[in-house]
Amino acid sequence: MSHSTLSHVFANTLENTVSRLPLPAVWTAGSKQQRTLIMGVALAILSNLLFGVLYAYSSFLAPLSGTQVFIWRMLAMWAALIGYLVTSGRLGLHINKLKTLQTVKQWAWLLLPTPIFLSQFWLFMWAPVNGQGVQTAMGYFLFPLMMVIFGCVLFGEKLSRLQWLAVAFAAVGVGSEIVRTQSISWATLWVCGSYPIYYILRRLQGIGAITGLLVDLTIFAPFALAYLWLFAPSSLEIVGGSGFFIMMLAGLGVLSVIAMKTNVDASQMLPVNVYGMMSYIEPALLFILAITILGNPFESAMIYSYGLIWLGIACLIVHGIRQLRRAHKQSQFNKIAQTI
Repeated sequence: MSHSTLSHVFANTLENTVSRLPLPAVWTAGSKQQRTLIMGVALAILSNLLFGVLYAYSSFLAPLSGTQVFIWRMLAMWAALIGYLVTSGRLGLHINKLKTLQTVKQWAWLLLPTPIFLSQFWLFMWAPVNGQGVQTAMGYFLFPLMMVIFGCVLFGEKLSRLQWLAVAFAAVGVGSEIVRTQSISWATLWVCGSYPIYYILRRLQGIGAITGLLVDLTIFAPFALAYLWLFAPSSLEIVGGSGFFIMMLAGLGVLSVIAMKTNVDASQMLPVNVYGMMSYIEPALLFILAITILGNPFESAMIYSYGLIWLGIACLIVHGIRQLRRAHKQSQFNKIAQTI
């Protein structure tokens, strides 16, 4: 049986199963567009919850260090991604995209963002168990604000009053935190300063998220194996001699791929503004996990500066809601105009 036939059978089975469930009327009676929106929101929530689980994952893998957990996660994620692409029949699609790159310059341009990607994943696993969980979560809060600024500077995008207000709140909040501590965490700066560069480079290259992820992980895999063999042989003994660690690391890879896949699917199903607003779930969850389960320090004096940054986020959310309402009204107007 061909892959396309299997996919068709699976889709029909899924549709029949879903139709038997006691779903809300908005799903059963709503339009295809409404169902897509609901599914996109569900996938966005799921992906953010999974990223939250992954943030706390390294705390359950002691005595492995944060760096060792990062190395194992990259290898497990690479294996899970390859397995998914092979079983889904999509590996060839991504390889064909890469075959269009003919020159050394094109490949160099493709690999340019890879170090940023790897450093972000390392920080994501290292920070929670090294007292930088709150600071890293704050970097993710500032990330969308930095994307607004990058879009304005690099692509000439115009900012609304609410967007300018959001940037102003964030700037004052960061400034007050610098005055309070006489410094600002490098983890915060690295997340909000370098991650936008990664996304912008991938956007300019026209490389999809999964293709880029496949390239990043494949390039890094041999270096990860060399690191474990030369610098962390003890972790090989720990993992190789424990069924618990093998299961946990396999789960780490599978959860990572599912989190990335659901996030990418949500970005394709949802309007940009809705997807952008849903992305704030992750840093909020990371922040809560950092000061509760992971026990990272949070001082009461931080509420003022962090509160200003959250006000900036609130302004961006309000801006997104307004844009959605305008788009909805325009859509309704266009439908009425077509019927006249």
